[in-house]
Amino acid sequence: MSKTKVLALWRDEKMNDDEARILRTPCAEIPAPFGPDSRRDIELLLEAFLEREDALGLAAPQIGVSRRVIAFRNRNFDKKGRVNNAEDCDVLINPRITQARGEPVKGLEGCLSCPDLQMEIDRFPDIKVRALDRDGRKINRRYNDFLARIVQHEMDHLDGKLIVDYEGAAYVPEKNKNFFDRLFKKE
Repeated sequence: MSKTKVLALWRDEKMNDDEARILRTPCAEIPAPFGPDSRRDIELLLEAFLEREDALGLAAPQIGVSRRVIAFRNRNFDKKGRVNNAEDCDVLINPRITQARGEPVKGLEGCLSCPDLQMEIDRFPDIKVRALDRDGRKINRRYNDFLARIVQHEMDHLDGKLIVDYEGAAYVPEKNKNFFDRLFKKE
């Protein structure tokens, strides 16, 4: 069980207005070189991600830090449980997509901030990202397929965008159907 609380739009079929406000607010960039507060925010996100067993990625606003930082698993997707070493994850500070290639591909996505919901979302299969690494060095990385989907999903959080903002099909457990019908205003 994770020690760090992940903010969610709803919990137990009740909307969380205060948490939603934080999740919906676009994040501020982290100025370089990193000061002590910025380093603390980066490490806080990385630690929160590394303690989770149920996440492929995590963005700073999901833990209440309104900064442009994401952490995500970069390999060994078939292994269950938490990431055990720093080589199996990337941390990107102030990431920007500088190139997107290929026709968008539909895929099912879930999100810790939108519990019990999966949405079908179109994402580019090949992206190039410019960012800073944990040491403040400029980096350029290319991500493909599933990894590109994860990065785009986490970067959405930095702009206050969540999976419920997409138009794709929604999949919910039958036990929560009434709540989600009300949420999506289905008649």
